Amino acid sequence: MSVRSTLRAFPTLLRVGVSEAVAYRAEMFIWVLSTTMPFIMMALWTAVARAAPVGRYSGDDFIRYFLAAFVVRQMTGAWAAWQINYEVRQGTLAMRLLRPISPLWSYAAENLGSFPMRLFVVVPVAAFSVYKLGWGSVPQTLWGWVFFFLSLFAGWLITFLANVAIGTMSLFMESSTKLMDVWIALFFVCSGYLYPVELFPPAFRAALDWLPFRYQIGLPVELMTNTHDFHKALALLGRQWLWVALMLTISLGLWKRGLKRFAAYGG
Repeated sequence: MSVRSTLRAFPTLLRVGVSEAVAYRAEMFIWVLSTTMPFIMMALWTAVARAAPVGRYSGDDFIRYFLAAFVVRQMTGAWAAWQINYEVRQGTLAMRLLRPISPLWSYAAENLGSFPMRLFVVVPVAAFSVYKLGWGSVPQTLWGWVFFFLSLFAGWLITFLANVAIGTMSLFMESSTKLMDVWIALFFVCSGYLYPVELFPPAFRAALDWLPFRYQIGLPVELMTNTHDFHKALALLGRQWLWVALMLTISLGLWKRGLKRFAAYGG
């Protein structure tokens, strides 16, 4: 199917994705509950900051940061790795391959289709942050809003494309779930999900600037909480989109090579 035909079909795929998210809303609710780690870290770090600020972070700063981290986590989540791994092992990927559109578009639409459901959780948390801590909890300039939404979309793209790359590895080995476990462990440590990246020692923080994990969570959170000036934000946003391009190249390359190894049999 041509790119033009795919783009015309994508809104329909999105509507299907929204319908699936509504149909499986209980499962979605459980997934949201499994991503409440920022609330636990918020309690821990505000307790630590009660005696004295940690770096530039006071107790209120930690509350603002981790509420933003929860919001960003909801809007950048993806689960394509587990879908691909399961469908490869069960052989059901063959049914997707019979359709006149790449399965990658279907996975993307199913992930994006859950966004309206996630907004029911995200909007009240963001509104509470503004009510409790003021307008510093959201971007305060027009460029800040533009950069934030660009970084949020790029964060989701990096997460989704990493899922595709790792899920596709199941076409080369028995299962890729262990690889995903390693990726998630690195994500927890390096992304800013459990603590702000700037609290790391300078040498380690400089290394994180060149890894993809920070751009999944940390950068969108920093832009949402007005951490950077225009030039610093622009430089970090450029690195984030370079990671998007790199992850796109890697995931599509693996996908094309992996499909040549795929075989499914009826029964």
